[in-house]
Amino acid sequence: MVEIQLDGQTVEVPAGSTVMHAAEKAGTYIPHFCYHKKLSIAANCRMCLVDIEKAPKPMPACATPVTQGMVVFTKTEKAIKAQQGVMEFLLINHPLDCPICDQGGECQLQDLAVGYGGSGSRYEEEKRVVFHKDVGPLVSMEEMSRCIHCTRCIRFGQEVAGVMELGMSHRGEHAEIETFVGMSVDSELSGNMIDICPVGALTSKPFRYSARTWELSRRKSVSPHDSTGSNLIVQVKNNKVMRVLPLENEDINECWIADRDRFSYEALNTNERLTSPMIKQGGQWETVDWQTALEYVANGLKLIKADHGAESIGTLASPHSTVEELYLAGALMRGLGSENIDHRLRNADFTASDSVRWLGTSIASLTNLQRVLVVGSNLRKDHPLFAQRIRQAARKGCAVNAIVSSHELSAADAWALPLAGRLMAEPADWFKQLAELAAAIAAETGAALPVGLQAPAVSATAKAMAVSLLGGERKAILLGNAAAHHAQASNLLALSNWIATQTGASLGYLTEAANTVGAQLAGAQPVAAGLNAGQMLGGQLKAVILLNNEPEFDSAAGAQAAAGLEHAQMVVTLSPFKANMAFCDVLLPIAPFTETPGTFVNAEGRIQSFHAVVKPLGDTRPAWKVLRVLGNMLGLPGFDFESSADVLAQVFGPATDTLTHVPADKLGNTTHALAMASSTLAGRPAVAAIYQLDGLVRRASALQLTADARYAAASPEQAKEAQEQEVHA
Repeated sequence: MVEIQLDGQTVEVPAGSTVMHAAEKAGTYIPHFCYHKKLSIAANCRMCLVDIEKAPKPMPACATPVTQGMVVFTKTEKAIKAQQGVMEFLLINHPLDCPICDQGGECQLQDLAVGYGGSGSRYEEEKRVVFHKDVGPLVSMEEMSRCIHCTRCIRFGQEVAGVMELGMSHRGEHAEIETFVGMSVDSELSGNMIDICPVGALTSKPFRYSARTWELSRRKSVSPHDSTGSNLIVQVKNNKVMRVLPLENEDINECWIADRDRFSYEALNTNERLTSPMIKQGGQWETVDWQTALEYVANGLKLIKADHGAESIGTLASPHSTVEELYLAGALMRGLGSENIDHRLRNADFTASDSVRWLGTSIASLTNLQRVLVVGSNLRKDHPLFAQRIRQAARKGCAVNAIVSSHELSAADAWALPLAGRLMAEPADWFKQLAELAAAIAAETGAALPVGLQAPAVSATAKAMAVSLLGGERKAILLGNAAAHHAQASNLLALSNWIATQTGASLGYLTEAANTVGAQLAGAQPVAAGLNAGQMLGGQLKAVILLNNEPEFDSAAGAQAAAGLEHAQMVVTLSPFKANMAFCDVLLPIAPFTETPGTFVNAEGRIQSFHAVVKPLGDTRPAWKVLRVLGNMLGLPGFDFESSADVLAQVFGPATDTLTHVPADKLGNTTHALAMASSTLAGRPAVAAIYQLDGLVRRASALQLTADARYAAASPEQAKEAQEQEVHA
């Protein structure tokens, strides 16, 4: 530790720290623009100049290392005069457009200009003008004359997103921040550039000119998309969601969010929202009241149960639904006498597990890993913030290994981090590749291979990966969405368990959705003789309830789901949107995550409850209330809940208020022994593209204009051609 004097206060900081770090620890604010705690030091704005004893001139606090006994003054005349001089230069070319700037009211330059700017300008020359640039549908670079060249956006791209999409061209007053030869900004984390821009140069295209910051109410929430469980600030005006920003949480999302977390709110305000119950009569949709719709559903379920038995009724539930909704959906089915409920819509292997499958470690620990093996994941697109943490680990020397197909590591979808080793194979051969790696590990350690596994030939790549995984201390084996949805998922898990044991690594699933872990805890999957999602979509049911999903897009059955569901006498959809109208009989409008209280359990087993941030739109109702009332109308016991908190207590027990994580005894990525005669893979595992994951992102117009959305919509041949053109451009 190094001890310094800062404004007369003694501060101890680790060796290698800067004066800025010491000031942060002491609670002393030093004005700055280019410095950001998550980015490397640039020292190019010079706003953080401070007075250091025995130094001949003011020094930048962000780039000056501390030394034992150093004496620093941040508020002397020398320091303040230097900071005022820097501010004068920064404002020389800055346009006077604060009244119309989207950053107005939350602008770092605006705030510091009040404290360090002059009352007038001595500059009488013409201000420079920088031409606007079109870099895609999410980030606006319309007013680049405001840019002060702090280079935060450039460093973010290189260091956090892993892709240098922005750079600085030219020199002096001709310097500009721009993309390479007019390309767009396509990173899945690009929206964070808007947050870290200290001026109004980079702004949000969807939000642009829609509200002023002081008009917005700020409310906390949790992302309903991938399994990170990112903490959000949802900004609201006139009962309408206007913008979504990150809420800092170092243990989960740090100060970042993925673009689908940031921009999916657009779907909440579209014409596709379902605002009243609807029933199909004679092939025509008619709007009805809630009483009529629920009586229609309740009577239909009673009749079908009487005619065909309870086993002919089933529910397909989205893992993006809340714990409360999933629990009540299961209770409704079991109250009717059916075990037909499943959230595993994209799975091909439905082997039962004795415990809840999860990440196997904490999200924060991903940053400090020394060895990683990823199996079956397009890491950067499936889990952008997990990829960002593993990218941090790689920058610190972590060896990242992968067993994936060429699709997962194609030119446009590269993980944007260095790979120490990779075994490339089509999904049908992933088990063979994993077996090859296991054989290489066995050869290194002398361990016996799992029973039933024949030792394959070992390639040099597999041997190098085995040596890599046996080194280091902090290690993890991570199974991605494609591995979880694989027809041989159980075999992949069993062999990964063996490898984890031999290498001393943790083993876990990245888990696909916001509440994949919570869905298992809530009992949203069949036990005993219940039908799984694949069987239910195959046409074995007479009555189907679809909770917050569209089987054509959200299941492994794809377009064939409609044909399977047409065999049912009644299909009921609970959705915020006008979905499934081709084969559905009843539409019940339920609230999205912004209009209902609820709980998500993320990949690491962290329980995060949230409140509604706006009132339900039209006649929309929270899904937990709809299911509760439906249970009451069917005369089922145990449906007398007064609040969502009461439902949650039913899942986690009375200590819910103090419970932050799922108890460890419920979590575990257990599996049975290798089953060599298991089903073989038919085609590629069902994995959603980054902007096709759920109904919200599919209906967010700006996200659907991105390069990732275009690749997903194209045929495999078109996508490959587009990617090659992008690489060679």
